[in-house]
Amino acid sequence: MNRLTALAATALALTFGLGSGPATAAESAPAPAYSCSAGYFCIYSDWNGGGTRCQWSQDRKANTADDCSFIQRGQNVRSVWNSAGHRVQYYTGTNYNSRVGSTPNGNGGNLQGNYQIRSFQPQ
Repeated sequence: MNRLTALAATALALTFGLGSGPATAAESAPAPAYSCSAGYFCIYSDWNGGGTRCQWSQDRKANTADDCSFIQRGQNVRSVWNSAGHRVQYYTGTNYNSRVGSTPNGNGGNLQGNYQIRSFQPQ
């Protein structure tokens, strides 16, 4: 194969994703690193759903430090996943003070990583 043909073949493979098809609905589920069961809101002490996970099945929590070990230790939240069935808004203060963000159901990802989520509720 000459050099030009090899470059063209490489470009085509990259353009078409090496034979991968279009994204499906199943691919919108959490990545394997984001272990978060249906009906739960999950926060993680590390990026990409790694580290320690704290999860809640209730719609709201006034103080996440009540039952989240890494929040109790003063660690920040680096990533979240929302499988709660509704959008979740979260706060850096207890009792729903100082809203910092929200995540729609079936979504999540990395945060800034420089704060704790101390409370959350449905939006």
